[in-house]
Amino acid sequence: MIFKAIGDSRPYPDHNLSQGEWGDVPPTQVRLDQLVTTKRTLDLGNLLDEDSTFYGDLFAHVVEWQGDLYLEDGLHRALRAALQQRQVLHARVLDLAATMGTGRR
Repeated sequence: MIFKAIGDSRPYPDHNLSQGEWGDVPPTQVRLDQLVTTKRTLDLGNLLDEDSTFYGDLFAHVVEWQGDLYLEDGLHRALRAALQQRQVLHARVLDLAATMGTGRR
């Protein structure tokens, strides 16, 4: 199995981070088998959308919530890594519980 689980929604509260604010989150490596996806399918329309990380951020966006890591944006990057037989992905990981505790939104 490539991912820990395949989800189809975001089970965590909205973080309201803009693309620019995501850029303030330092990238780190995460194992693919620790990620839970928030999308069941890869939509080529979304992949090529101007707001996609394909054109913006070089790193996937992951939200840590209640002990799980949710792949919010960057499914195409994660699949590319898996196809290249890599077990890790460079991603920006937002610890949502810590962020909510500091009042940062």
